[in-house]
Amino acid sequence: MKHEILLVEPMLAEIEARLDAEYKVVRLFEPGGAEAAEVAVARIRAVVTGGGTGLSAEWFDKLPELGLVAINGVGTDKVDLDLARRRGIHVSTTPGVLTDDVADLGMALILGVLRRLGEGDRLVRGGHWAQGGKPTLGSSLRGKRLGILGLGQIGRALGRRAEAFGMTIAYWNRSPVEAPGYMRCETPVALASDCDVLAICVAGTTATEKMVSKDVLAALGQDGVLVNVARGSVVDEDALIAALANGTIAGAGLDVFVGEPNIRREFQMFDNVLLMPHQGSATIETRRAMGELVLANLAAFFNGETPPNSVIQLDGDAR
Repeated sequence: MKHEILLVEPMLAEIEARLDAEYKVVRLFEPGGAEAAEVAVARIRAVVTGGGTGLSAEWFDKLPELGLVAINGVGTDKVDLDLARRRGIHVSTTPGVLTDDVADLGMALILGVLRRLGEGDRLVRGGHWAQGGKPTLGSSLRGKRLGILGLGQIGRALGRRAEAFGMTIAYWNRSPVEAPGYMRCETPVALASDCDVLAICVAGTTATEKMVSKDVLAALGQDGVLVNVARGSVVDEDALIAALANGTIAGAGLDVFVGEPNIRREFQMFDNVLLMPHQGSATIETRRAMGELVLANLAAFFNGETPPNSVIQLDGDAR
């Protein structure tokens, strides 16, 4: 008999087909999915979800046999890790495989904002260029200072890309790291004051919530650009909207938001803001690799082994 699992959000079609081949999959996102899950709560031992969605405390409570939350991503901010640890539930992620794609998108946002790609696209599509409209001059990346908030795998990958464009790199990190050739700043405010582009790559946790504050944005300054490929929670969105409206900063490139996909409407009003629908890892190749890790974590768990990418340290193997 196949084990039952709860799938919270869609995955790549080929990965879902393999899930169906191995397990009885209850899809929470389908019509009637919540009702089907309610019927199966006593039999569901594993949940597959996305990093931006996670698993609510309500569903933790509803699933008495839960032993694994397999996240298709690297963010754990939407899963109560303390609760999982207390209940002996593994939480696995898909580390490493999405680093390059997220860093690529971060670089694309830097290019997009500095070279004003969104404004140029609208000028052409709206017919204004043909009517004599002139593109607004952008800014060269060469010689610009990139400040990286969080020098983990993604931050380092973004730094390597930025160096190829002639940018110099500074960083702030929560713990000491070795970064030859990069300038270390003592605080996020100090980092913002010493860069032209501030890129957020730090994990979204309670410790980093609203870390990019009014003071950080003021330090970034009227010529500075903010780029976020981490989590919306790291930014004080009230302060960011005010900074964009008042000209405190020059612009922003955002892939993540608080409350996404229902983002603040104010963001759509700014021509100097480039908006993306949280698609840092959204390539076929990376989603396939992420799916493979999800499958591996599930297989290990149901074989009585510790999932290879579990972020929870438990006594003994998963049940």
